[in-house]
Amino acid sequence: MFTYTGHPLVDVGIATILAFVKKRDPADIIEKDLTTIKDYMEENYIKEPLTSLLTVAFPNSGFTNPSIKKEKRKEYADYVLGAYKRNVPRNTLICVFTGRAATGIPLSKKTPPGKAFRQHIPLITGEGIINFYPSGDAGLPVSGEALLAIHAFPLGCAKCEGKFLAVHSDNPDLMLDFVKEFLDHNKKLINLAKESGSKKLKEPNASARTFLIKTLLKIEQQRMEEKLESKPSSVTAYHLSNLGTNPYLEIYHLPLEITDFLSNAVSAEYKIEWNSIVRRSWWLSQKGKNKKGLETENDIEASSRRNVLYEDLFKLPDNAHSFIRSYFLRIPKSYGKNDDPRRTYSIKEEASLVSWKITELFIRRVLNMDKEKIEQIKQLGDRLAAYVKEENDKNFFFALFNNRYDRFRTALIKANLTQVKKGKEPLISLDPYLTIFEDGYEIASSDWRLSRDLVLIRMIEDLYKEGWLGTNIEAIPDIKSEEETE
Repeated sequence: MFTYTGHPLVDVGIATILAFVKKRDPADIIEKDLTTIKDYMEENYIKEPLTSLLTVAFPNSGFTNPSIKKEKRKEYADYVLGAYKRNVPRNTLICVFTGRAATGIPLSKKTPPGKAFRQHIPLITGEGIINFYPSGDAGLPVSGEALLAIHAFPLGCAKCEGKFLAVHSDNPDLMLDFVKEFLDHNKKLINLAKESGSKKLKEPNASARTFLIKTLLKIEQQRMEEKLESKPSSVTAYHLSNLGTNPYLEIYHLPLEITDFLSNAVSAEYKIEWNSIVRRSWWLSQKGKNKKGLETENDIEASSRRNVLYEDLFKLPDNAHSFIRSYFLRIPKSYGKNDDPRRTYSIKEEASLVSWKITELFIRRVLNMDKEKIEQIKQLGDRLAAYVKEENDKNFFFALFNNRYDRFRTALIKANLTQVKKGKEPLISLDPYLTIFEDGYEIASSDWRLSRDLVLIRMIEDLYKEGWLGTNIEAIPDIKSEEETE
């Protein structure tokens, strides 16, 4: 009866139907399943707290229009949600989502049967507006099955920042897992609202992107605990509102490289290092003031709203070098609001958070860096760390932070000469150096600073574990921002 269409509104709605009747394959949906969720929606959509919630998705519809009486709302719910039934007449028009015959019932008094508008499908145009339709024939032909799925859509979304957050994926199992999380949470909130007499559902205490990543990580952890196979998949989230005066749509995309990295980051092998970095990425709390102007403690409330690491994931892979500098090398940022935790990052104070293991996972999964180059960077970091410790060469360690390639290169040459004069092997030979730092003879590669930072991460981890950093803290430059490394 159902197949996924590739359209987020319909697909998330289909996944919501599956989650509601505890099935996983759209092909297994039968008419009895549709009746089950239709009866739930018909009972709850015409009263609070869902009437207020649906205003965001279906404003001015028969569910939300305050001028429509209760009896008429029931009638509207029955024919809109029940348009999938066998005894409902079909149209000669074809549904734009499913390819099936459109419903043969009029969805509005002013329009021909089977045509849907903004009150039925979020973010399309309203009645009578002919723009963007073939031959100026207003409205979208829609089947009863697609109409039910679209109306089930809000139950499978999270409400964040006053808008719906819907998650679509090329992996149907992952999309269904998101919908199940959101549906279970929504049903609990609906019951709590009914018990308290509230007209509104409590929203998650997190920004949309932060809540999206938190939910994704929760799903990945659950899959690991259940020993289910993890399939790297891209994720696209739609943060939307269909309110008449203020429609809104923002799209958040996570390519499969990022989701693959995250699924590994929360595994037993990496979760200690990963969680340590995450904890220092929550938006810094501030003391609020009550009506009397007195300070009140709301640290937990404020700090849980936003995680800058989670939100910076959406800028990857384009922002990969900055991501590595901030979270893995602990270089602070000078810009941003005072509550931005990245302003307080410090190698001196947070050397324990510098981890080659989590960094290597990142450059392998996200940047797809060549294995040979990764190994050469690692070996160079080990050799340079051993040299710094043996020679106690603070000036050399300090010089590696310089952002001028000529000075960085000179520092390596001097250290190499020092080793050779003492009858020891060079710290680095020509071929590995060219592979890591140059595109040609004396021509620095465009990403030489990235390679330098990766070498520093390996060195800092080694020197911290060996205790050298703790007794030579002054050797670390007092970097106040990532721009101040020249």
